[in-house]
Amino acid sequence: MRYPSRLIEATLLERPNRFLGVVEMDGREERCFIPNPGRMHELMVPGTTVYLLEKRGEHRKTGYDMTLVDYRGVLVCIDSRLPNRLLADAVNQGILPVFKGFTVERTEPVFHDSRLDLLLSDGERQALVECKSCTLVEERLALFPDAPTKRGARHMRTLVKALDHGRAAVVFVIQRCDADEFRPNDAMDPGFGESLRYAASSGVEVYAFSTDVALRGAEILRRLPVRL
Repeated sequence: MRYPSRLIEATLLERPNRFLGVVEMDGREERCFIPNPGRMHELMVPGTTVYLLEKRGEHRKTGYDMTLVDYRGVLVCIDSRLPNRLLADAVNQGILPVFKGFTVERTEPVFHDSRLDLLLSDGERQALVECKSCTLVEERLALFPDAPTKRGARHMRTLVKALDHGRAAVVFVIQRCDADEFRPNDAMDPGFGESLRYAASSGVEVYAFSTDVALRGAEILRRLPVRL
């Protein structure tokens, strides 16, 4: 998937709150939207090179979205909205063997007390899928979450209920290329890890994919082993 316009290089100065960044670009300070509520402490370091997409709109408070961070030479996509689109495109293109024959029937389906990400169908069967954005990698190990997430734990319980109606899966899209395997970040949020293991033991499918991130765009790269 290609970005809609050319990325603009900038230098991160500070992150005043979760969704706001202050950067230096062409010798001037600019404010930008950070489309990710995660902590990302290891990425949001002043002096880091970041890449922005220009975004204009009547109700916007900033003219740019922060999209990529250059972390020690590895490009990391921090836009938590992107994995849903990457996964949907990969499913529709038939390039993921785990969902071969399925296409996206609906986005953001509501099931019980949760709004999930994708409803897939192969004409006979359905699959409810929750997609999680992961940016944290330590020693080539991808970890989720990087901040406590009660919502994420609730989604795992919802997926267990969805098994009564067909397939249910959670997909972790690691938005960088330098991970070799995935596991839940129990040190950060043991409750989510417990919920994920409960879901897996109940029959919910758990997948993780790394991503090829470049200045032109991003695409799912390869499936990673999941260690629960």
